[in-house]
Amino acid sequence: MMVDPGKFTRRRGEMPFLEHLEELRWRILWSLAAITGGTVLGFVFVHFFGVLRILLRPLEAAYADPEFRLIYLSPADPFFVTLKLAVVVGIILAFPVIVYQVWAFLEPALEKREKKAIIPALYLGLVLFCVGVAVAYFVALPMAMTFFQSFQADFLREQLEVGKTLAFITKLLIGFGVVFELPVVVMVLSALGLVTPEFLKTKRRHAIVAITILASLLTPGDIATLVIMAVPLVFLYEFSILLSRMIWKRKEEADRMKAASEAPEGVVETG
Repeated sequence: MMVDPGKFTRRRGEMPFLEHLEELRWRILWSLAAITGGTVLGFVFVHFFGVLRILLRPLEAAYADPEFRLIYLSPADPFFVTLKLAVVVGIILAFPVIVYQVWAFLEPALEKREKKAIIPALYLGLVLFCVGVAVAYFVALPMAMTFFQSFQADFLREQLEVGKTLAFITKLLIGFGVVFELPVVVMVLSALGLVTPEFLKTKRRHAIVAITILASLLTPGDIATLVIMAVPLVFLYEFSILLSRMIWKRKEEADRMKAASEAPEGVVETG
């Protein structure tokens, strides 16, 4: 079953196009308001509750220095670093609101069985994102720092600048969290009829190549970190095939039950 673009209009009671735009505008405004409020709270958390210290703990462990410090090159750097971290924290805090706004806009256009598949996918996505971030924080980041310290240590002295170092850390953490969302993407596409388990199986080799390339782009560049990201992604791809098969099996059963209920009386289906 493929998605019918026209059902967005039909499900919303023939809502005019301008009303769609008006609703979309308000959804976006509420999302931006949530990000703004989250950023304010994020600034408080970063400034008063040591978020920066938490992010630097893997580096402290890698350097075996509890007094580990980063340097900054401009008097305004500490403020802008705090502000950037506050924005990241704000987006994370606002993410449930953003997801709700997207869901509220799309939900009337979805069939009941599509909703049953997508709602669990949202909860699974939250869990997988947290797992990806945890893998990056506790495993990939310390290994990456240890790897980079092994190069030219006799000739170069480290002075890690706060802006570039935090950009490296957040890129790694968010990158792992996002790529661990692969099963969720497959679940949603399968629920909408855009992806089949047969298609995923035939594209397995292409997927492995794409996963390797993606992991090489998102990881710092060392082989160990690349493997830490790529291997779980391969398993997640196989898990995605299983989820897609389960969703399509339910679709087929629902279609058979619907066809049987709509069959005229006196008509006997033959196998």
